[in-house]
Amino acid sequence: MIVVREPDKIVYNKKTVVTVGTFDGVHIGHQQIIGELNRLKEEKGLRSILITFDPHPQIVLKNRSKEVKLLTSTEEKLELLEKFPLDMVYIINFNREFAATPAENFIIDYIYNGTGLNDLVIGYDHMFGKNREGSIETVNALSNKLGFAVHKVPEFKIDDKNISSTEIRNLLEQGNVDAAKFFLGRFYEIEGIVIEGAKRGRELGYPTANLKINDENKQIPKNGIYAVEVIYGGEILRGMMSIGHNPTVNDTDEIFIEVNVFNFDKNIYGKKLKIRFVKYIRDEVKFNSLNELKKKLDEDKQKTLNIFSNI
Repeated sequence: MIVVREPDKIVYNKKTVVTVGTFDGVHIGHQQIIGELNRLKEEKGLRSILITFDPHPQIVLKNRSKEVKLLTSTEEKLELLEKFPLDMVYIINFNREFAATPAENFIIDYIYNGTGLNDLVIGYDHMFGKNREGSIETVNALSNKLGFAVHKVPEFKIDDKNISSTEIRNLLEQGNVDAAKFFLGRFYEIEGIVIEGAKRGRELGYPTANLKINDENKQIPKNGIYAVEVIYGGEILRGMMSIGHNPTVNDTDEIFIEVNVFNFDKNIYGKKLKIRFVKYIRDEVKFNSLNELKKKLDEDKQKTLNIFSNI
């Protein structure tokens, strides 16, 4: 898979099948679109190009960009797309100037005359161009005029629920990492750098790695305790994660993200950890004493071990 950010690096080829979207999360609904793209590639002998945007359009269009929460950074998205037999991912720099591009101009300038276009795959509800004025009707009109085929991928539902990035973000805000996993087709993940903390966990027999999440737009699941997998140095380790204010020992609005890795005792300050959310265990609670907290952590660990023994 070739990743291209500059249009002049793309060799024009009429025999190309293209799809366009933000693809935040690359969830199983997106995978239906990519599957259709690859089906046409094989059936017609076409080059396949997936077009996406960086940064995410909502970050540019909303004045309070820090409030936009995403399932995947561009780097995470590319890592996921690598698993599909795509020939190229074309990342368009999304800025306010590009946002003002009329829908027809986008199709003609960036795709039809830019990459080349034999077939276009589009989601059932995809809107694009200035003020999101472009729709399936726009594409169909241009296909008749310019002579390319359009393939609309129908709505993808499970148990009457529409699979969407927004729905998955809502599930994570509720702590429902099970359903989020089902819709993503994999465990939800976050990455962070280990930083120094107050070391109170060590005093309780539960030393934690405190994580700094570098992507301010990353969707963090609901506050609480989770059973997690921890990826470090090529190893998949197991542990439990706390997200929240640590109310037993703190009086602050700051959110702490920390993980206790089972059977692990290495100095990993400054190292990167990837966390996979396996199961939500409980809400964050303020205890009356450190002894009460310690007892609850013992229970949490046993629950976590039971979860992993049943996987």
